[in-house]
Amino acid sequence: MDERAVSGEGKTGEGKIAVVTGGGSGLGRASALALLDQGWSVALAGRRKDTLEETAASSGAGPDRVIAVPTDIRYPGEVAALFQTVRARFGRLDLLFNNAGAAVPRRPVADVDFEDWGRVMDTTVTGTFLCAQEAFRVMRDQSPQGGRIINNGAPSAHSPRPNAVAYTTAKHAVLGLTRALSLDGRPYGISCGQIDVGNVTPVDGSPQPPAMQGDGTMAVEATIPVERFTESLLLMASMPLDTNVQFLTVLPTTMPFIGRG
Repeated sequence: MDERAVSGEGKTGEGKIAVVTGGGSGLGRASALALLDQGWSVALAGRRKDTLEETAASSGAGPDRVIAVPTDIRYPGEVAALFQTVRARFGRLDLLFNNAGAAVPRRPVADVDFEDWGRVMDTTVTGTFLCAQEAFRVMRDQSPQGGRIINNGAPSAHSPRPNAVAYTTAKHAVLGLTRALSLDGRPYGISCGQIDVGNVTPVDGSPQPPAMQGDGTMAVEATIPVERFTESLLLMASMPLDTNVQFLTVLPTTMPFIGRG
């Protein structure tokens, strides 16, 4: 075992505070656990208290370093309460990972349900904005000033898949939000970047489902283990505030993206 790991030496997040949305499952849980392993203190946000607490328990970290804050990020009051809790508990905020999103069935444009459209927009666009806004306020007003916001984008923020108009539109909006935050944060030492991750091996061990290709055929695409994603996120999070990873795309080498379709 690395002696530095035992002593805590070399942990990039020692003494730093993060908020992870969607922290009860999937990439959010993996990200929170990776941050905690690197010495960060983490506030887990999500709609289900039980899954947030499962994440906290599986980390092995004590309540002085990880808290579960049930939050529906679609609602301004709940988001404001989340960040008030973080300020009261930890005193400051160094990182927001805007991870939460909403999944709906893939359908042709003509067949998209309005309710599905609204669910994706409310969570992925409005929720991401509300969390970023509250984090921005905290980071602007705290001393020392500044912090980092990382938005979870997707390859579809740049190049769409078929039958995914709501998801594609939402991720393009996140891309615009990332750019706007990066610009508006400059005077306050607030950096904002975006991580776009491709196919990740299902963490529950289930097989990778086939995906529709640009020509309408179906194919099972390559995947990467979730560790490749968390390593990339930690790289972004560990940078000093005078350095920003603006956009980072991590995906299987053979996954259709460049030249998709």
